Amino acid sequence: MWFAGPARRVPGVGRPGTLRPGLHLEPGMRVGLFGGSFNPAHEGHAHVAETARRRLKLDKVVWLVSPQNPLKSSHETADLTTRLASARAHAKTRGMVVSDAESRIGSQYTIETVRVLQARYPRVKFVWIMGADSLASFHRWRGWTQLMREIPVAVVSRPWIALKARASPAARRFARFRKPSSQAALLPDMTPPAWVFLGAPFKFQSSTALRERMRRTSS
Repeated sequence: MWFAGPARRVPGVGRPGTLRPGLHLEPGMRVGLFGGSFNPAHEGHAHVAETARRRLKLDKVVWLVSPQNPLKSSHETADLTTRLASARAHAKTRGMVVSDAESRIGSQYTIETVRVLQARYPRVKFVWIMGADSLASFHRWRGWTQLMREIPVAVVSRPWIALKARASPAARRFARFRKPSSQAALLPDMTPPAWVFLGAPFKFQSSTALRERMRRTSS
């Protein structure tokens, strides 16, 4: 069984690439970190990223393509190069950056990635971005309570999951730290824990449905 325990505090995660995450970020920038497998990326991902960029008034949104999500099977995950290309095909609007930073720094969990980037870019204002489907299962992430206390979080609504997400263990546990969506633009300047839930028109694509369609096409 998966145990979503606390993450260890690791001063320098993984390899020497910790100091070379391959991102050009200037002091004072407001930057969203949008992590995922992107297996494959689709319009729903682009919608979440663009909604957060616009509502939070971000300078950049960094799509952090995970080497391997510990909650998902490696047998169903395409190679990193393929998923990076898929993300780049959808991250086309202003301020979008697709990155293999997690592979470079050798982090396995999101909390490790966030800590490394915050240490590497101490004057950048980071926000973690995720779809409502991720919030629904957020309590299964290693170090999820630590993550909520170390970086502001923006959640963007996704089809069929909004009610479940708002009733999730993470949403209930941090309910008193939820800010009204009218304050979304202030989120990058807030001291965590602080999070917002952003409603938005739905994009109905999903990676699971796309993979199933590709399997049917190739069979």
